Amino acid sequence: MEYVTLSNGVQMPRLGYGVYQVSPDEAERCVRDAIAVGYRAIDTAQSYYNEEGVGAAIAGCGVPRGDLFVTTKIWISNAGEAKTAASIDASLRKLRSDYIDLLLIHQPFGDYYGAWRAMEQALKAGKVRAIGVSNFYPDRLIDLCRNVEVVPMVNQVETHLFHQQRAAHAIMDKYGVRHESWGPFAEGRKDFFKTPALIEIGQAHGKSPAQVALRFLIQSDVIVIPKSTHRERMEQNLNVFDFTLSEVEMERLRALDEKESLFFSHYDPATVEFILDYAKGKQV
Repeated sequence: MEYVTLSNGVQMPRLGYGVYQVSPDEAERCVRDAIAVGYRAIDTAQSYYNEEGVGAAIAGCGVPRGDLFVTTKIWISNAGEAKTAASIDASLRKLRSDYIDLLLIHQPFGDYYGAWRAMEQALKAGKVRAIGVSNFYPDRLIDLCRNVEVVPMVNQVETHLFHQQRAAHAIMDKYGVRHESWGPFAEGRKDFFKTPALIEIGQAHGKSPAQVALRFLIQSDVIVIPKSTHRERMEQNLNVFDFTLSEVEMERLRALDEKESLFFSHYDPATVEFILDYAKGKQV
């Protein structure tokens, strides 16, 4: 496994296992399988409703807690200093851990400045080893970085072959924020795995389109957290450190960037209203 160094010196695996849309019933089994095949980073969130399953897997996997890197995220309904502080303690109980390796604000809505203050306090108290954000576009990220005591260490945003986020990446680099991808396979949209460039480059290296897609992001200095409920695919997604894409191959893949989300835009008022209405009904 390769690691990246966060701004406070914490080492984070460059590739981890994501449990978005993994049901609470399946979470423990999936995380156990992921750890068994070699994953050491697990990414969950309060709003996934599977922190308990992740915690059970971590407690029973046989791998020392210090060898694992666990991420969770503060949901919008827990924004605000007091609510966030209480939700951190709740997440620790669910995860059966004395600390969280990386804690992120899930969405830039509600009182996320209050949430950030609580996260800074949790960092100082040793409840959290690193803090960051998710889904923060460059404008919100810059504003936060310039108005807090501890600058975010990670920003987890939609990043994949068709939406590579290179302009956002440059802003993250400027402020010392590590770029992490959610949706590295675009959830299969636009016939992702049938993309000719992924297939042809994969054939040249004896790799699958999924492996090429992950390797492309890794070589672009992006942290990835692919998700699968199938053990054999977990193994395949992890097996991306034994080959290197040439600069010609990288350029061919960079040319596929459409620079638009395949999911949502925070610049669309209707989308923001939808997310906030959804958050009201999704109390965690």
